[in-house]
Amino acid sequence: MDLDPIRLEVFQNLLAAVCEESGGLLSRTAISPNIRERRDYSCALFDADARLVAQAAHIPVHLGSAAESVRATVRSVDLQPGDVVILNDPYAGGTHLPDVTMVRPIFLSRSGPPTFFVVNRAHHADIGGAVPGSMGIAADLIAEGVVIPPIKFRTSEGYNEDVLTLLSANVRAPRERIVDFQAQDAALLLAEQRLRQLVKEQGKATTLAYCSYLMDYSEKIVKRVLRAIPDGEYQAEDSMEDDGMGNGPFVLRLNLRKRRGLLRFDFSATDGQAAGGINANRSIVLAACVYTVRCLCPDRLPTNEGLFRRIRVETAPATLVQPLAPAPVAGGNVETSQRLVDVCMRAVSQALPDAIPAGSTGTMSNVSMGNRQFAFYETLPGGAGALPGAAGTSAVQTHMTNTRNTPIEEMERQAPLRIRRLTVRRRSGGRGRWVGGDGIVKEYEVTAPLIVSVFADRHATGPKGLRGGGDGKPGRLAVLQGGRWKTLPAKGTHHLSVGDVLRIETPGGGALGG
Repeated sequence: MDLDPIRLEVFQNLLAAVCEESGGLLSRTAISPNIRERRDYSCALFDADARLVAQAAHIPVHLGSAAESVRATVRSVDLQPGDVVILNDPYAGGTHLPDVTMVRPIFLSRSGPPTFFVVNRAHHADIGGAVPGSMGIAADLIAEGVVIPPIKFRTSEGYNEDVLTLLSANVRAPRERIVDFQAQDAALLLAEQRLRQLVKEQGKATTLAYCSYLMDYSEKIVKRVLRAIPDGEYQAEDSMEDDGMGNGPFVLRLNLRKRRGLLRFDFSATDGQAAGGINANRSIVLAACVYTVRCLCPDRLPTNEGLFRRIRVETAPATLVQPLAPAPVAGGNVETSQRLVDVCMRAVSQALPDAIPAGSTGTMSNVSMGNRQFAFYETLPGGAGALPGAAGTSAVQTHMTNTRNTPIEEMERQAPLRIRRLTVRRRSGGRGRWVGGDGIVKEYEVTAPLIVSVFADRHATGPKGLRGGGDGKPGRLAVLQGGRWKTLPAKGTHHLSVGDVLRIETPGGGALGG
């Protein structure tokens, strides 16, 4: 079939629209603030070989790792029309337990395997475990929450009631969880309906051909972009400050090799896996590498399998970037992923100094809280790193996260607390010719006894500047109890009483020198 460039553009937008509309339905039908307001979810379309065809502009760390969820589903489940598979096991296609993935196969032929898979992944405010929010410091995966291997959430005959009963018995605020699961399911059904409509209008053969053309096109552009990187090796390293259990720092070491149009990200020399939950599986490592390359590409480039073809990732077993089960992983998806991006970009900056920003906040500053009746979760923005010719943006989500701010009114309606302060943390960005963006200051006043967990990093050293630019200020965490402020570690769980105030100051971005 001859390639028509105009039709290629049309298909790019049609396929992306399937994912965007699916995500829109998910945000409108979910009831948790984390999904409805913060939009902590992602939607994507894969072909029969688990190759990414299209995605919505949602969360980079989700979609770069979702292909493994499809592969795990195909390996583990006998799929039939109308099935939806649910999973969150980080060692069987997931990332960390609160990120629950659903996979729906689409059969376009009367026999044979699925032609496509529609996938979404949403971060749930609680998935069980020892502490509300399922983001505390734990010694193993079981303590972090309910582990869901790839199993059928529903069939053509309806929901798997046994699965709903089991999940309801092991999570906080079960009604909210179940409604959010059902919202994910409804979003996948809409995606299938829209894709079937597209295939009916354009034809199956044409649709499949243009899916392949789009991947080839993206690969072609990536190859062109990578020509700017001279063949050779580039080294970089950075560290996670601690694992929340008194161990650390943990160093991530990258040897980046460019040869014959391929980028090989070798993290084999990274430190061994942690006792606390900062371990990141290979899917997260791949997502960070793909994201780094995507940032070098034109804005309108379709994000699909073509990006992955020019990238190779190497890791070693029993390390921070390839942990062995049942090592805990709650912070790997949200914290270590950010540091992986920092390391990747620092290595690339040696070859392309004008294309890479200084270090950004480097942490998602995760805050989860609750009791037996409810659970609440959010991530906090910080300062972006400066770019050549431009200061860093203040109070913004960066790199592997792309969520919105939680409205104060929604927080105070949902949780027993008052927001005493929410402001930009002035002059927390690094100083230099182009300054880093500022972080934020947020204070929560507790109006009922709560268990609060914070999972953050960059509280010992701030995000790094480039070319002589200053580092951003590190983050800080403190609690006001009995009229006195007490500094707290960046990772930990705390029991707060009525009147206590938790204050979080997020890191500023690094500056860029002349």
